[in-house]
Amino acid sequence: SDVGSQKERVVTEEEWLQKWEMGNIGFHKEQRHPLLQKYLDVLLNGRSGLRIFFPLCGKAVDMKWLADMGHSVIGVEVSEQAVKEFFSEHSLPYCEEPVPEISGAKMFQSTSGNISLYCCSIYDLSSSIVGKFDGVWDRGALVAVNPRDRQRYASLMFSLVEKNSSYLLVTVSYDPNKHKGPPFYVPDSEIKSLFG
Repeated sequence: SDVGSQKERVVTEEEWLQKWEMGNIGFHKEQRHPLLQKYLDVLLNGRSGLRIFFPLCGKAVDMKWLADMGHSVIGVEVSEQAVKEFFSEHSLPYCEEPVPEISGAKMFQSTSGNISLYCCSIYDLSSSIVGKFDGVWDRGALVAVNPRDRQRYASLMFSLVEKNSSYLLVTVSYDPNKHKGPPFYVPDSEIKSLFG
């Protein structure tokens, strides 16, 4: 479970934007995620009309699926291209407005109002801007965050969730000495130290 050479690896915001521009988005899934479908009851816990957060959302198709069930979906993504592709691929009309508290940030909201995607760095968000969430679907965020930023990420996530929230986390398991990441390998011991 040695994290190998990944510990010091840093992927810049520009590199992520370039991945989207070049279409190098192997992390994007065209279908609903089978683990979200399998554990949906855990996320929802018998509740309806939840506020569900998608950190580093990309253009995840699961956002529309949950919104269609009557939940409010809030995502954050650094790539404006990804956000616009999400709305266009689902033929969803939206409006775009600046986020006054975050320099250069924009919020894209479906005209139905149940999907709001923030285009900015996740670290610029706070509960005073986005409120608190009943559930989090972390399918590719923790494993995409630079290893040195994991504690900062976990602290942010704690600040964004309600006391009785559900947090679904998907990680990947592999030999970190054979792949430089992302996705980064996050050992179970580190997940426990970050999230308890």
